[in-house]
Amino acid sequence: MSKKIKVAVAGVGNCFSSLYQGIEYYKDFDENQEGVIPGVMFPRIGGYHPADIKIVAAFDVDRRKVGRPVGEAIFAAPNCARVFCPEVPEGPVVQMGPVFDGVSNLMLEQPEKYGFRVSNEEPVDVAEVLRETGADILLNYMPVGSQVATEYYAQACLDSGTAFLNCIPVFIASDPVWEQKFIDAGLPLIGDDMRSQVGASITSQVLQEMAFDRGAVVKYHQQINIGGNSDFLNMMDQTRLASKKESKENVIRAQNDLRGIPVEDESLFAGPSTWIPYLKDNKVAHFRIELEGFGGAPIEIDAKLSVQDSENSAGVVIDAIRYLKVASEMGVVGALRGPSAWTQKTPPQQMQYADAKEECIALANRDLDALRVLNTVT
Repeated sequence: MSKKIKVAVAGVGNCFSSLYQGIEYYKDFDENQEGVIPGVMFPRIGGYHPADIKIVAAFDVDRRKVGRPVGEAIFAAPNCARVFCPEVPEGPVVQMGPVFDGVSNLMLEQPEKYGFRVSNEEPVDVAEVLRETGADILLNYMPVGSQVATEYYAQACLDSGTAFLNCIPVFIASDPVWEQKFIDAGLPLIGDDMRSQVGASITSQVLQEMAFDRGAVVKYHQQINIGGNSDFLNMMDQTRLASKKESKENVIRAQNDLRGIPVEDESLFAGPSTWIPYLKDNKVAHFRIELEGFGGAPIEIDAKLSVQDSENSAGVVIDAIRYLKVASEMGVVGALRGPSAWTQKTPPQQMQYADAKEECIALANRDLDALRVLNTVT
C-alpha cells in the first residue's frame, strides 16, 4: 500500500526514539514464508505495513530537541534508548509545544544528562500544525503526570480532525466525557497508557488468566518495576505517580472483574519502585503470585522480566497507529475497544487476551461484519 499514515508526536523521548528507529529499521522487511515479520505482532493491518508510517510533525519542550530535525533530536539527552538503527531520516523539525504540567520541578533539578531543560521558544498552535501537515494521528508520549498538557493535545485533535493515540496514564479514551467528544467529532482514539509488547502488564495478565482458567484462587499478585530512563526518574515524584499505579493495577484487577471475583486492595500491588540510572532504558520487573490450588495447596510463582523499555513500547504503538488509520477509513469512531485493550493498560473496556486479539484481527482484516458481531460498531 503506497498511501502513508501521517503521524504527529507530542514528546520526543525514549519511546519515540525507538518507534522512529523502528519505522526505518523495518521499511524493507517483507513477510517471510510464515507470513510474519520478526519482532512485529502484525506485519500488515488493513493493508498497511510499518513502512507506511510517516512522521509529519513533532512537539517537545526541551531546548536540546526543539529546533532540531527529529532524526537528531531522538538521540539528544536525556534520551538513553538503545540505538539499533543509527541511520534515520532527518524528518520534520521539532516544534515547541506548550509546557503546562509536562515538566516537574524534580526533572528541572536533575543533572543535565538526566533532567529536562525547557526551551525559551514560544509554543506553536498545535491544532494549526496538525491541520497544516494533514496529520492523521497524534501520538501522545508526554511524561507521566501531564494531565493538563494531555488534555490540551486531545483538544487540538478535536479542533483539527485528528485521531488520538494516548500512550500515558491520563485518562482520555477511558473517560466517557472525552470519548463522547471524539464520537461527536467523528474521530477514533486509542488509550490509555501503553501496554508493552512483551512487558510487565501483559505478563501479569496472562499469568493471572492462566491461574483462573486452571481453577486456582489468586491470593496475592505483586509486580514491582525498576528502570533507569527519564520515565522512571519522572515518576520518583510521587505526585505524578498516582495515575500510573492505578493504571498498572487496573490490568490485574480487571481479570477479577471480568469473572465477577471480588478483589481486596491488599491482595495486589503493581507500580514503579525506583530509578536506577545504571540500568538506562533497561526495565526489570519482578513478579510474585501466591495461589491456592487443589485441596487448598499453596502455589507460588516468582518471576523476573528484563526488557528494553522503549523498544517494548514501540512494538505495540507501531500497530496501534495502523489500527487508528484503518478505523478512520472504515468510519469507526470513539475509543476502539479491542485495540485499546490489546495495546493499553486502562482501555475503556477491559478484555481477556483472546477477545482483544480477536477484535484486532477483525479490524486488521477490515471485517465490518465481524466488528458488528463483537459489538465494536453498530
